[in-house]
Order: sequence, then structure tokens, then C-alpha cells
Amino acid sequence: MTGPKLNERSFTAGEKTGSKAVARWVRMSASKARPILDLIRDKDVQAADEILKFTTREAAHVIRKVLASAIANAVENDGLDAETLYVKACFADEGPTLKRFRPRAKGRAGRINKRTCHITVVVGVLDERRLAVVQAKSASRGVAPATAARRARVERSRQRAAAAKDEAAPTTNDGGATEAETTATADTNGEEN
Repeated sequence: MTGPKLNERSFTAGEKTGSKAVARWVRMSASKARPILDLIRDKDVQAADEILKFTTREAAHVIRKVLASAIANAVENDGLDAETLYVKACFADEGPTLKRFRPRAKGRAGRINKRTCHITVVVGVLDERRLAVVQAKSASRGVAPATAARRARVERSRQRAAAAKDEAAPTTNDGGATEAETTATADTNGEEN
């Protein structure tokens, strides 16, 4: 494994290794999760999320959830900006193994190990030099920061919903009846037998 593990608690007063999230007792072998974790180690969180999004392994789906949780912990608990974070450390430890048996020939039993693992993702703040490189790279690609793009999408969605609500709302006249009801009443009153 490259890089620090950082799962030991820091005992120096005021020192914090980063915000972390742990998925415990995941029904997957740790050896299947480790190659995916190697893909995102030391990447900024946007790049790590993109890598996990397009990786076609079951472990990537679980690790993406853990990464999102670690980012949320950093934003909510530590007050950090999500755009300045990177994956400081990530690792998968073995959990307890569920032992099952399958009948085999001649009265024997074959053992089946249903392995579990604990997946941990630690995120930290990028230093100024690396942050400048990441921002320059995203600016050159013409990619807006994720939060700004999301705010713009939400605002457009709210405008469309308000416009649809205004169109769907029936207009009322002074008597409290809607326009459609008034037209229907006028048609039946003016009709001759």
C-alpha cells in the first residue's frame, strides 16, 4: 500500500489527520476493494468521484458512497470546502468471515468463506500549490466548479417548476368560479331545446 494508513488515532493535541468515513461489515472481500482504492488514492475528490462513477466493479459503487460520506463529514462537521479536498488515505481492512459449509461427495463438507471488509476513506485539504494546479486544470477544460454548476441547475429547475405551476393554475373570476366552469355554464344557459 502506498501512502499512510492513518487509521490510528492522533494523540497530539490539536492535530487532526482529516475527515473520514467508514463502511463496516461490507459483504465483499478486502482484496476486491483494494485495487479500486488504489485508483483514487491521492486524487482530488472530483477526479476520484469521476473515476469511481465509470469503474464497472461492485466495489466502486460501495467506495463511491463512502467517499461521498467522507466529503459530507468534512463539509458539515469541519466546515471545509468540498472543492479543496483530496483523498488523503483509503484502505480496506478484513472484517469477520462468515463460515458456511456445502455438502460434497462421500460425506465430506466443503467450506465456503463469506468474507467481509471495513472500507475507510480519509479526506484532507489540498495544499495551495496542488489546489492551484487542480483549479487550473478544471478551468482549462471549461468545467464549472461542482457546487456552482449544481446551484445553476437547481435554479433553472425551480424556474421551470414555477412557470409550470403558473400555467397549470386555473384563473378565477369575481364569483369564485373558474374560467372553464363559467364557459360551461354559459353554453348550457344559451342552448335551446
